[in-house]
Amino acid sequence: MHGPAMDQPQRGAASLSTAVLVFANAVPLFGVLFLGWQVFPLILLYWLENVIVGGFNVLRMLTADPQDPIRWLGKAFLIPFFCVHFGGFTFVHGVFVFAMFGGPAYAHQFFPGVAGVFAAIRQTGIGFAVLGLILSHGVSFVGNYLLSGEYRRASLQQLMSQPYGRVMVMHFVILGGGFLVVALHSPVPALVVLVLLKIAVDVRAHRAERRRLGGETTAPATAVEPSV
Repeated sequence: MHGPAMDQPQRGAASLSTAVLVFANAVPLFGVLFLGWQVFPLILLYWLENVIVGGFNVLRMLTADPQDPIRWLGKAFLIPFFCVHFGGFTFVHGVFVFAMFGGPAYAHQFFPGVAGVFAAIRQTGIGFAVLGLILSHGVSFVGNYLLSGEYRRASLQQLMSQPYGRVMVMHFVILGGGFLVVALHSPVPALVVLVLLKIAVDVRAHRAERRRLGGETTAPATAVEPSV
């Protein structure tokens, strides 16, 4: 039976992961305001987060209800399918990022490849921000998904489709915002607005994910703690 005392660790983990998420997403503000980041470093960073999201989702699928042998049969098919499908989706997104915002260095390339992506990370100086995003998603994976028991409730179908909604929203927000920044010719104010918008969208998506995978929707919890 769920109660307030049992919900405290779950709420604590969710609060911690939200705080880390906001901090990691605020790091680009430092880059824009003090390191002179323009459009490409910011758009590249947000595209790389989609790669990070996909990687952690594979870990979620692998660890979902590991004691159920039937699920392992589903994982053997769904995980490779997700890697190919989501990987292709992210790859196409990356082609647009490098072609439209990468400048002359990438104008004559279809896609720079893995080595080229790492070179772009070094050249733009966003490595510390990438590590911050990995830390943010790692805290959520360990604290919310593993320690709070979301892995016991998540279905493979739910995990399979979950990243696409977030990535689609980010795709339109980031690419649309990038074009707006270029059109306004005022990079710093517009980039600050873009970072703040991304933080707001990310926090909302994170909370929605906790509601879907957490215990808030279970009948016992609702009976004890009705939503107001």
